[in-house]
Amino acid sequence: MTSAATSRIAVPARTAHRRIDIDGVEVFYRESLPERDSAPVLLLLHGFPSASHQFRRLIDALGRHYRLIAPDYPGFGRTVVPHGFAYTFDSLADITERFIERLGLARFTMYVFDFGAPVGFRLALRRPERIAGLIVQNGNAYEEGLSESTQGLTALTPETPGAEEIILGLFTLDATRAQYEGGTLDPELVAPEGWLLDQYFLDQPGRKQAQLSLVYDYRSNIAAYPAWQAWLREHRPPTLITWGVNDPFFPEPGARAYLRDVPHAELHLFDTGHFALEDRLPAITPLIADFLDRIPGT
Repeated sequence: MTSAATSRIAVPARTAHRRIDIDGVEVFYRESLPERDSAPVLLLLHGFPSASHQFRRLIDALGRHYRLIAPDYPGFGRTVVPHGFAYTFDSLADITERFIERLGLARFTMYVFDFGAPVGFRLALRRPERIAGLIVQNGNAYEEGLSESTQGLTALTPETPGAEEIILGLFTLDATRAQYEGGTLDPELVAPEGWLLDQYFLDQPGRKQAQLSLVYDYRSNIAAYPAWQAWLREHRPPTLITWGVNDPFFPEPGARAYLRDVPHAELHLFDTGHFALEDRLPAITPLIADFLDRIPGT
């Protein structure tokens, strides 16, 4: 192969796949191995019903130049949880916080998507000095960012007649596929591996009950929105927002609402759905790289 041909090939990052014990939880995570030890750190916080594998293409694209770290939360992906673990967003944040401490991440940019927002904002409130920058991709922090269907879902309680049946309906293969393909202009650009792997993990013993508990606990996130917004106003972190505007769960007003509290934020809207990286990775990746290059102290 000629040198000219070689130069046209994008060389993917080397990625390590590791496990670490955190208080009895065996956390699985992916970590890129960049070319320099001082590379900026980007902590990737995944959403429902996915896990760190949702970032595999982003890690390939950026991991040579930045240290990308993506853990699986308890109840997701390949992380192994002991019997009796209490599935709440506080407990997910607790494990993620200990994970950060064990890896020695003193300061990093945080990428929050979907469930990654309630996990990430809890981390930010606890240790604001760690957050050098914020990338928000369909990660909601405002009531206007909740669609009507999401408002109805998060209002359910264990005492609501038929609530469990309604929520369990979200954990089917058809529903998982719809989360990936819904709102995209061309579903053929969405690789099936993502939603098939998500469903594989959802179908593992105990996983549906774990997700049921988290859906019931989602109201704790809505109650915390004012505190998250106050943190944004006080700290004004460098912020990049990339948002799929056809998201059936978190519509476009949720993206624009961030500008009230971080008016300097960079807002980029994409004509796609919830999992915007699936079909808009080529457009979003350079935005992330440019943003990370401008973050001091990471």
